[in-house]
Amino acid sequence: MNAERIATLHVDGQEYKLPVLKPAIGPDAIDIRKLYKMANLFTFDPGFTSTAACDSTITFIDGEAGELLYRGYPVDELAEHSHFLEVCYLLLYGELPNQSQLDDFEHRVTMHTMVHDQMTYFFRGFRRDAHPMAIITGVMGAMSAFYHDSTDIADPEQREIASIRMIAKLPTIVAMAFKYSIGQPFVFPKNNLNYAANFLHMCFKVPTEKFTAAKAVSRALDRIFILHADHEQNASTSTVRLAGSSGANPFACIAAGIACLWGPAHGGANEACLLMLREIGSVDRIAEFIRRAKDPSDPFRLMGFGHRVYKNFDPRAKIMKQSADEILHELGDSDNSTLQVARELERIALEDEYFQERCLYPNVDFYSGIILDAVGFPTDMFTPIFALSRTVGWISQWKEMIADPDVKIGRPRQMYVGKRNRHYQPVKAR
Repeated sequence: MNAERIATLHVDGQEYKLPVLKPAIGPDAIDIRKLYKMANLFTFDPGFTSTAACDSTITFIDGEAGELLYRGYPVDELAEHSHFLEVCYLLLYGELPNQSQLDDFEHRVTMHTMVHDQMTYFFRGFRRDAHPMAIITGVMGAMSAFYHDSTDIADPEQREIASIRMIAKLPTIVAMAFKYSIGQPFVFPKNNLNYAANFLHMCFKVPTEKFTAAKAVSRALDRIFILHADHEQNASTSTVRLAGSSGANPFACIAAGIACLWGPAHGGANEACLLMLREIGSVDRIAEFIRRAKDPSDPFRLMGFGHRVYKNFDPRAKIMKQSADEILHELGDSDNSTLQVARELERIALEDEYFQERCLYPNVDFYSGIILDAVGFPTDMFTPIFALSRTVGWISQWKEMIADPDVKIGRPRQMYVGKRNRHYQPVKAR
């Protein structure tokens, strides 16, 4: 990026010239990298909501226009016409693959879905009621103890091997965490199934029965994977980049991202949405909760409506709504009270002036929670499935950062507001 303009900062009679960088899309950025050296000044930006910590070619979000692009492609277009592993290739390598490239990539992922047999002992060390996110965070970090041949981040080939392994093995690990939590035996992956169908097979197959995932269910899950694959520099992605900037191995970096995603303010939104729908319970109670949502003195708020980034509409929601309608028709859950509440809330949000004026439309979390519940996943599996989806985005961002010749170890500054210089006093004198 070249500086096309200059910003001038005036402080205490001094003038400082700062380059203004112009990205491919989006707002310009003032380059403050030399500000501390020039002026002995930092910027103060809690949450880094007005600070770009890197440049990237992977994902672009325009919250005002309701736009999300993967490598320049609209995410709704990819979800409609592509499939998850093709999107993985796009995020990892920057271009959509031709047929031979796609076949090779799918083969490499499929051949790495098994996990080392000794890793099963890790699961047995957890309490039977351990949260699946606790399990997958630990197991992902432990992968560095099993795959020593892909931890050298200076070796491009090892970075590639590690990337494929994580994309391939996390569905197996997440499915194993699910099986462990419900007391069922682990199910091995099947190489003749696609990515989403294989995950469903590992989650819902039992030795005593045959299992074949319905096509509508498999397709809906594949879309969930695509729509959650990356989302620019969110909290978990920034965590992965920060961990990676220290030179940590890739498995540790992705484990850090999973741990961050576990936070209810980040990856737990669809779970919180479904719990809200269950709290409402029936259609005749919706008016009460709508009144509470509109009352500024009431702390209650509707989960799954609006979005911190998207000020107009969530571009992922349209595709997710389509999948929700398809899967609910397939599964025949017309008598489900939770779904009836969801549909009535959706109708109100699309028609009520209060919601329209504030752009509080149903977002991707609203629909994904409904789909995962209908498929048969308990709410504590929602965030692990989110982590499975986001792994390719984390890896793509990590690889981009490692290959950047200007990368520096992350070191945010602070504005100290504590005590000034004090002197130690012996305990008897205090």
